Amino acid sequence: MDLPELDPFPDLASLSDEGLKELIDKLQDEEKVVSYRRRILHGRIDMLRAELQNRLKQEGESGILEHLDIDKLSAILSDKAAPPLGDS
Repeated sequence: MDLPELDPFPDLASLSDEGLKELIDKLQDEEKVVSYRRRILHGRIDMLRAELQNRLKQEGESGILEHLDIDKLSAILSDKAAPPLGDS
């Protein structure tokens, strides 16, 4: 999923009402993609931290991370579908 290329400082005065609506739609689509990627990354980080914690506990060291229910987290993440693009 590549993010659309957007001008960071568009000349808003030169845009028509339709142009502004299109810009809003593009930014909303980009936000959906970024939000989806963030949720996936946070889930993966949580699973990796849980694995590290389990390994530390097995070695007799104290766990330095919060306890996470991997099965529950995996179920939550599997219910998350990719964000629909263009639905605005």
